[in-house]
This record gives sequence, structure tokens and C-alpha cells, in this order.
Amino acid sequence: MNRMMAIVEREMRKFFRSPALMMVSMTLPLVQLLILGHAFGGKIRNARMGVVDYDHGSQALKIHEAFDAIAANIATFTTVPYDNEVQAREDVRTGKIDGAVIIPKQYSRRVLAGDSPAIGLVVDNTDQTMSGALEAEMQSLVDSLNAPIIQPLVVQSIALKIVELYPYVEYMKYLLAGSISLAMYVAVMIGGGMLYIDDKARGVHEGYLVTPITRLELVMGLNLAGSIKAILSGICLTVIGSLFAGIGAIFNPIALVQLALLIVATSVAFNGMMFLMMVRVEDPLVPRAMFGVLNTLLFFPSGAISPVSGLPPWLRAIANIDPFTYAVHGFKAILLKDGGFTAIYPDILFLFAFGIAALLIATPLFKRTL
Repeated sequence: MNRMMAIVEREMRKFFRSPALMMVSMTLPLVQLLILGHAFGGKIRNARMGVVDYDHGSQALKIHEAFDAIAANIATFTTVPYDNEVQAREDVRTGKIDGAVIIPKQYSRRVLAGDSPAIGLVVDNTDQTMSGALEAEMQSLVDSLNAPIIQPLVVQSIALKIVELYPYVEYMKYLLAGSISLAMYVAVMIGGGMLYIDDKARGVHEGYLVTPITRLELVMGLNLAGSIKAILSGICLTVIGSLFAGIGAIFNPIALVQLALLIVATSVAFNGMMFLMMVRVEDPLVPRAMFGVLNTLLFFPSGAISPVSGLPPWLRAIANIDPFTYAVHGFKAILLKDGGFTAIYPDILFLFAFGIAALLIATPLFKRTL
């Protein structure tokens, strides 16, 4: 045990003498959390909607009043008047406005006569986010216009009542679980995988050969040091990220215990996975070349950016054995849903089992001799 802890002490001393390593391991996930959290997933605001009114009747006036209400309240879009449809279409195509509503001639007469009235909406569907938001808002407006002024005593149509279990979850909060997992992965890659290969290239491991340290002690010492680095990175990102995203779970003692257990399990899984991949690597350039590939292969299918259920079957198969998937699910269950230990114990069991299995496979592969 003393020999193993000596290895841990050496690794941690080396790590803390280079604080830039910890900063690098946290900078990317924090920048990603701040930039992507604000750039994606937010509600559309202040889009420009052109309005071509060929009718100018009483029912068209109701549409204008609804547009004014939208601009004054949820502010999805503001309106820009146009005289003709051709110019409005061209401005949508060139990006001067984000969409255009066409109110045709005789629209008011058709509404009052019940003669299949229609409103036109022109959108640039190359931007699915913008066009989807405008289409949804216009559909909601049309539904309100179709609602009868006096509700019938007998229900004539089926209504859907939506119950949301949680308050509105901003994308930054949704992204936090993935950012914590990514920070721990980067800490393992930089503070574990790359340093491990660099030490071998510099001949540091040859010094261990003249000591009575066994292969198991050497492997366990290196991995324990790597796990400690990942745990420190996970704790820092959890606290800082939660404060940035406005999540109060870190002030709940029970949630803190659950987070600590999940962070330890994630660090074991990531470190075991990285050690298994690097145990027979000799070239220091290999882990640097693999960083981007592994990041893409492991992070994006994990559900950190979008749900796993939206992936094709072959990518879901990767997600099912990806430790990122279980780490992200566990962090979301604690930080966003307050799911308790019941929601995260399968994730913790998988992460511990994955990490231990990876270490058991890697230990026989570790070269104790030159």
C-alpha cells in the first residue's frame, strides 16, 4: 500500500505543479457550457415577420391585433408591413426578414361566410429552428382565431391537456450534465492518458523497474492518481456550472452525496477506459491524435446534446456501452429532476462495473519489464 501511495503522491505533486493542466481540463467544458448553453435551445426572440394585407377587413384587423399582442408579450417576432407579396418573398429569401404572412383578398368575407378562409406563411426552411418557431407561433394564433367566441355546452372536439413535471429547463441547464462529464473526460485524457504516455517516452517508468513495486501496485497507483484528478475536475465543474446555470441542487445535502458518488463512479469508469486504451501505446502523439476522435465518438451519442432516442440504431448501440451515456443520465437525474438514488443507482453500478472490468483487462497487458 505504501508503494502504491508513493506513486499516487508523485503523480499528484507533478499535477499540482502544473496548474495549467487543471485549467485546460475545465476551460473547454466551461466555454462549451456558456457558449452553447446560450446559443442553442433558447426561445426565438425578436424575429422579423413581414405582413402583406390584401384584405384590410375586420377579420384581418384581428390578426394584426394578435401580432401586436405577440410583440408586446412573448416577443417571438415583430411585424414589418409590406405592400406586395413578391417583395416579401424576396426579402425572406435574402434574409432581410425571417418570414412573411400573406392575408389574401376577401379573407374577412370568407371568415364570416365560413368559406374555407386561409392565411399564407412564407418561411426560410433552411433554418429549421427559426422556421419551426414561426410555424408553431402562427399555428397557435390560427387555433385561437378558430376558437368559438361562445363555447358550446357539449364538448365537440378532443382537447389535449399538457402537464409538465418541471419548470422550463433552459438549454444551459440541460447541457450542464454533459459539460461535467466532458470536464472529467478531459482531465483523464490530459492528466492521465497523455502524462502516462509521456512518462513512458521519457523513461520514467524504467525507474520503477529497479524498485520492488509490483505490476498491480503500479497500475492501481497510476489509476488512483488519475481518478483523483478527474474527481477534482468533476467537483469544480459541478459547483461552477451549477452556479452559472442557476441550479440549486448543490445546496441540497442529499443531492451532494449523490453527486459525490456519481462523480467517483464516473472517474473510475473514464480512467479505466483510458488506461485500457493507452496501456500498450508507446508514441506520445497517439493520445493527442485520438482526443478529437474519442470526444466525438463518446460525447455526442451520449445524450448530452440531444436525446439518445433520436439516434440511428448503430449509434444507439455505441451509446449503450458508452460510459458517457450513464454519467450524463445520472447527472441529469440529480441536477434537473431530483430523481434520488433510485434514478441513478443503475448508472453508478454500470460505471463502477465498467471501470473495474477495464482495469482487470488492462492489468495483464501492462508491461512490467522492458
